[in-house]
Amino acid sequence: MSFGDLHAAGPLWRSASFAIAIGVLAPVLTLAWLAFGSGVAHWGPLFAHVLPQAALNTAVLLAGVGVLVLVIGTGCAWLVTACDFPGRRVLHWALLLPLAMPTYIVAFAYLDLLHPIGPVQGAIRWALGFDSPRQFRLPDLRSMPGAIFVLGFVLYPYVYMTARAMFMTQPAHLMEAARTLGESRRGAFFRVALPLARPALAVGLSLALLETLNDIGASEFLGVNTLTVAVYTTWITRSDLAGAAQIACAMLFVVVALVWLERNGRRHQRFGSTQRMRPMQPRRLHGWTAWLATATAALPVMIGFAAPALYLVWESSKRLRQGGGISQGLLSSLGNTLALAAGVTVVAVAAGLVVAWAARSQGSRPNRARWQARVAALGYAVPGTVLAIGLLTPALAFDSALANAFGLAGLPLMGAGVVLVVACAIRFLAMPVGGIEAGLARIPPAIEQASRLLGETTGGTLRRVHLPLLQPAIATGALLVFVDAMKELPATLLLRPANFDTLATWLYAEAARGTYEEGAIAALAIVAAGLLPVVLLARNQLGTPSALPGPHQT
Repeated sequence: MSFGDLHAAGPLWRSASFAIAIGVLAPVLTLAWLAFGSGVAHWGPLFAHVLPQAALNTAVLLAGVGVLVLVIGTGCAWLVTACDFPGRRVLHWALLLPLAMPTYIVAFAYLDLLHPIGPVQGAIRWALGFDSPRQFRLPDLRSMPGAIFVLGFVLYPYVYMTARAMFMTQPAHLMEAARTLGESRRGAFFRVALPLARPALAVGLSLALLETLNDIGASEFLGVNTLTVAVYTTWITRSDLAGAAQIACAMLFVVVALVWLERNGRRHQRFGSTQRMRPMQPRRLHGWTAWLATATAALPVMIGFAAPALYLVWESSKRLRQGGGISQGLLSSLGNTLALAAGVTVVAVAAGLVVAWAARSQGSRPNRARWQARVAALGYAVPGTVLAIGLLTPALAFDSALANAFGLAGLPLMGAGVVLVVACAIRFLAMPVGGIEAGLARIPPAIEQASRLLGETTGGTLRRVHLPLLQPAIATGALLVFVDAMKELPATLLLRPANFDTLATWLYAEAARGTYEEGAIAALAIVAAGLLPVVLLARNQLGTPSALPGPHQT
């Protein structure tokens, strides 16, 4: 047995990995076929009436959210890294809490909180001595600035998380050298710390903008017709699948640009040094500056998490106190949500394990295996609406063939929710693939070689050696997929079977009808589930480094 054979996966593993990669690419290829197969003439009305306004709204929304998340995320990350003030130990992880809030839930909450006859404006009018909304009212939240406000304060943790990790690893002597050369603290930040953190900021910014592009609930609630909303309305309202595919193709150009931004930022994020460097020690603030720092760091947490969460708790308890209870429909939606999330988790983790293991056991074709792993992880960058449009045509064709072959009625796969599970699994496959690849990288190849020399097959080595060691990575990936599947709205709206509601679609329907009776309970359940991965992130990503490597940026 040669050294290469000790690593090589069998043809079954390689074929399965290749099939998964093709499955991830299939929706995009179908989308292109749908968009261009209907002829160029159909693009005319699209360019004349739909794309300009939707593209302009999307560009303005992305620009506004991008500026807001950069300012909030970078500012808070630097504040809790470089300064010590009351509440810092709590705020350094609490600043991640808005990640537990889906954007459509925050929009849902603020539409009620900031309503002209809602509690916030009522309190302001009472304080100013006004009696009627005609005398005083805040600007309408249903606007582009309102959408930027909501999305920016929910999505800033992506920038905060990457920037905070980068600031924590910057050695103290760089800032001290800048101060010795005459720079002020502000000058040292802008001329030393911020340039070193640019790659991390690019990664966090691209993730926040991908989430903005994927958003459909908040944008629609707030009256902003983005490309994602245009895809949904073109398909559902006008029943124009080709038109929806054409708009989705336009979205893919934006996705490609954002992925390039993320990849470019990650490419320059490599550091290496054999020296152990002293991390930066936060400067103690005193007096009013200390409390000002506390208020500044607490404000994003209050707006992005605390205020909408307290509103949901209050509305849910009020509903329960009034004897309304929980309807059978909401309980059914909860059951559907758990079943969908469990199915997506099983499929995504199993597929992720196959892809990661095939990439690990590369044999004589390492480039092909790595390519398949990279393709399998692309689904997270594709918005849920785009995936849904791309999956619909092949799913309908397969369903029709299946029904004819076995004499079944209706659409067996679509009706059973299989297509929805596949769509969500494709979208969240990047999480288990990345986690399991990282877990495998920590296992020395010598263990695997010893197992193979003792006569174990590739599958036996995976089952008896690697799986026990991979349990933490698999559990983390499964948890992230489960929670994201619970929150997923765009793909669920478009691919769910008839009379099948999840908590997300239940809340969407309540908000669309303007009835918030049980929407708060559904939203609270989603937020409670979303807190679990945030706790994991806070523990894994923001731990205090005892000794840090010195950087030399490549």
